[in-house]
Amino acid sequence: MKILFVDDERDIEDLFRQKFRKEIRNEGLELVFAFSGQEALDVLGSENPPKVMYVFSDINMPGMSGLEMLAKAKERFPQITISMISAYGDSENYNKAMESGASGFFTKPVDFEALRKEIHQILSQ
Repeated sequence: MKILFVDDERDIEDLFRQKFRKEIRNEGLELVFAFSGQEALDVLGSENPPKVMYVFSDINMPGMSGLEMLAKAKERFPQITISMISAYGDSENYNKAMESGASGFFTKPVDFEALRKEIHQILSQ
């Protein structure tokens, strides 16, 4: 299963590869990274149909925000499960994310056990 992580902070790649090393090695999980909303849409649009089954995106990014990317991605790829993360657990971002089709909403710092559980649920479908 291919998962796309979207965040403008490039150091998250090493962190997520470390946290999911067991799943990468034992379950064939493939992690892909995009560092902007537009790059995420480009990754999703590069394969028809997209092989990405899950997107985990930051909300606050320069240029296209995660919420803007979410709306565009759900319009073009409604079958892809997308969760959002924000440093701010405010209800406004939560409501916008859910109204735009997000399946989950996380706050920073990432609860990796909750994220792992969500990913395993998607893997088992």
